[in-house]
Amino acid sequence: MGNPVVHFELIGPDPARLREFYSALFGWDAPAGAPVAPAISASAEYSFITPEPGWAPAAGGIGGGEGFAPHSIFYVGVASVSDTLAAAQQLGGTVALGPQRNEGGDITIGHLRDPAGNLIGVAGPA
Repeated sequence: MGNPVVHFELIGPDPARLREFYSALFGWDAPAGAPVAPAISASAEYSFITPEPGWAPAAGGIGGGEGFAPHSIFYVGVASVSDTLAAAQQLGGTVALGPQRNEGGDITIGHLRDPAGNLIGVAGPA
């Protein structure tokens, strides 16, 4: 793989609500107050999500075609896509897609929108 994905951001009008949502949904610890460029976020509201030791760089894919809307997305690995999508709804998110099984592999995916409208993917066993 060439250059790996090294960072992602989730930006919205209520950063505290986003931190609560992702902490409850994925167990992410993201305390406010990290340094950030002023064009990206209010300085007191920005957080870094620290990966667990041993996480490898994310793999990527490029695709689409006629009839597919352009977008970018990242996927979070979960034990159950169905359970995670249901939890996202209970936490104030919405389901955008899924669950959908990858017919060429052993993966099920889903898409959700967080309370700010950001599109997030989840992937788990088929």
